[in-house]
Amino acid sequence: MLVAAAVCPCPPLLVPQVAAGAAPELDAARAACADAIGVLAAARPDRLVVVGSTGSAGTESYPEGTPGSFRGFGVDLAVRLGRGDGPDDGRELPASLAVAAWLLERSSGWPDVPVEGIGVGDALGTERCLDTGRDVAAGAGRVAALVMGDGSACRTLKAPGYLDERAAPFDAQIARALGAADVTALAALDPVLARELQAGGRAPWQVLAGAAEGARLGGALLYEDAPYGVGYFVAAWS
Repeated sequence: MLVAAAVCPCPPLLVPQVAAGAAPELDAARAACADAIGVLAAARPDRLVVVGSTGSAGTESYPEGTPGSFRGFGVDLAVRLGRGDGPDDGRELPASLAVAAWLLERSSGWPDVPVEGIGVGDALGTERCLDTGRDVAAGAGRVAALVMGDGSACRTLKAPGYLDERAAPFDAQIARALGAADVTALAALDPVLARELQAGGRAPWQVLAGAAEGARLGGALLYEDAPYGVGYFVAAWS
């Protein structure tokens, strides 16, 4: 059963070494992420599942100890998902899960519980996302989820996807749903519109919606902004 969830954005710029001189611009987001992960720790879960967006077509599991790095972003910084040695098949964390691993490594007081990563393809259909979430919730007596994903990338003229007038209302809908722990609203997100607005968080958020069905969690929106024209949200459910 899902007992707590933290929702965080996943831009590599969240890591100060990657952001370099622009690092202070996301200080508030980092602080909110730390607070949200603190809610997960306080829930005393038996298992933590980290869900992040990927460019793949389906889902892929990343066992505890899977390594990741930010070398692709010009920084020689390695991370690892939880503890352990990880797989010996050369698998590495996608960027969203590498950011999650970095957040967990810097959090204080995180309990020694098993951790698993799930990469969710941007094009994964709603029903498959919801089913994946239901499987996550059924995986242990007390499950916590760290859900990584960004909103639209079309909020300004300089945004990665240029300006789209549909982006701000779409992100406002996301903010309301995350702040209210509204699983119905998250499940109703339009995958086609999300793809057109380059909102990579749609699939992970719908996994969360499936995991939280019947859990009666309350939500709090801890951060909402669109630096660089991309919608970033931090929320805590418990």
